[in-house]
Amino acid sequence: MAMNLQLYILKRDDASDYSRGHYIRFAVVDLDKSKEYPSNFVCILPKQFSGKNKQSNVFARVFGNDSLGLAMRLLNEALETEDDREIKGEIEKRLKLLEPKPVVQVKCRVCGNFFSSTLYKQKTCRECKMKTFSGHE
Repeated sequence: MAMNLQLYILKRDDASDYSRGHYIRFAVVDLDKSKEYPSNFVCILPKQFSGKNKQSNVFARVFGNDSLGLAMRLLNEALETEDDREIKGEIEKRLKLLEPKPVVQVKCRVCGNFFSSTLYKQKTCRECKMKTFSGHE
């Protein structure tokens, strides 16, 4: 199912139901369906993608494994054509949220081997930690 996708960015400054009074929403539209919004609406682009459940939003369910790459492409295309500074700033924030986080390699203080740290300031590898908790040396 080929679609001619683009972002339609909505900016509201008088939204009484939002604490800050304004919001910026990114709607994904299919220009092959219609040239007019909302009849070409597909779904809302989420602010970020959860690593635990990659299909936790409609966008991810619709576009599956391609959703992250598609989101980055749509945001980059919108960044090139957008003139509003506030919207450009929001696009840049969203792109930063989608960037992969670097894997941090830490040297275990017990065995000296390097391991990928998933927790902040983790100093002991999983194997050494398991030995410590099980009481075996």
